[in-house]
Amino acid sequence: MRTLYHPNREEIQLSSVLYALSDQIRLKIVNDLLTCGEQSCGALNIPIAKSTLSHHFKVLRESGVMYTRIEGTQRFISIRTEDLNKRFPGLLDAILQATEPY
Repeated sequence: MRTLYHPNREEIQLSSVLYALSDQIRLKIVNDLLTCGEQSCGALNIPIAKSTLSHHFKVLRESGVMYTRIEGTQRFISIRTEDLNKRFPGLLDAILQATEPY
């Protein structure tokens, strides 16, 4: 099994976070995870192909927005709220408040 890349808090770049949050599907993923907390990858109800969903997860993870925890054969995803708020205070809240409700 390969190791998933997660940037350290200091490595999270503003441009990467803004790019990751510039897509409506990724914003919905983030909003759902903030509302419900950590979820397994299959628990999110987003009607797109699994390969496309995996791509969105990868963009969010590699930008530092999301964390993926592997437990057995399942992957659990969560938002790195603490890291994002330490690195860019208030950014995540401001972006989510400025977007349309889902």
